[in-house]
Amino acid sequence: MRPGKRNLITDVAGLLVGNAQDAGLRSGVTVLTAAQPFTAAVQVMGGAPGTRETDLLAPDRMVQQVDALVLSGGSAFGLAACDGVAAGLRAAGRGFAVGPALVPIVPGAILFDLLNGGAKDWADNPYPALGRAALAAAAADFALGTAGAGYGAMTGALKGGLGSASCILPSGITVGALVAVNALGEACQGDDGQFWAAPFEEAAEFGGRGPAPVTPLDAPLPMKRLGEATTIAIVATDAALTKTQAHRMAVAAHDGMARALVPSHTPLDGDLVFAAATGQHALQDPVRDPYQIGHAAATCLARAIARGVFLARSQPGDLQPSWHSRFGQA
Repeated sequence: MRPGKRNLITDVAGLLVGNAQDAGLRSGVTVLTAAQPFTAAVQVMGGAPGTRETDLLAPDRMVQQVDALVLSGGSAFGLAACDGVAAGLRAAGRGFAVGPALVPIVPGAILFDLLNGGAKDWADNPYPALGRAALAAAAADFALGTAGAGYGAMTGALKGGLGSASCILPSGITVGALVAVNALGEACQGDDGQFWAAPFEEAAEFGGRGPAPVTPLDAPLPMKRLGEATTIAIVATDAALTKTQAHRMAVAAHDGMARALVPSHTPLDGDLVFAAATGQHALQDPVRDPYQIGHAAATCLARAIARGVFLARSQPGDLQPSWHSRFGQA
């Protein structure tokens, strides 16, 4: 496997990602969309998720494709970002046709960033506008680190952020990951800023420091409270997958989360992975290709998590240090 041209989820041809954020709010929204609807699925492993329209992603539900996927800060308030995305899509003539009506299908997930020092005393919920702005900004290139849904994210000890990575399989199939890292656990081990995901790093994409010696870990104590931590992600491929196969990709991708964040999938996290498949690349082997896609999704997600933390930048009023402010330039 090798990274795609951008080393972003948008190396999956046709996918676009947009970010919008509010510096005073210390929060933001990230939207993944495409010119055409795409197959989607979801797998939730954390104990405290916040979601919208995820039930319809089950394989037996009527709707087979979606128009966009949304990752947002703001806890339950952030679910309203999907309203803004849906409004923008409807204005563009997108949506599931029900007679003359168009209903954009926009599943979403949120992370908790209400206690990160930002101004949360709004009179009107800011997330619908942020969602619509993120959709309008959707492009093949987009910012990582302190951006979009990762703008106000934190982890156990370091600032979190928005990360992405991609790879191309020997079959020519492309796989990518997009993640907002707001974990209860840690992305780094050791005293030199080495990432748990270091064995999967490509071309020093998150510092090239290599793995730290792994030593037995004491049982960790939570540094956040119930509902304050969530890592939400999307893995995508250009392969032609059914909803069932896309769901298996989302399941496998959670392995990457566990490789990159220690601990993960706790009762206090809302860890969730969406899967998206654009269907542009027919499967050559019905056994080998899904097997490799699942492994690639996990690997890309682990790398994306480390990149999100590595690329976070320091800002006045931070409650946690960024990776660079703590460990210095790579």
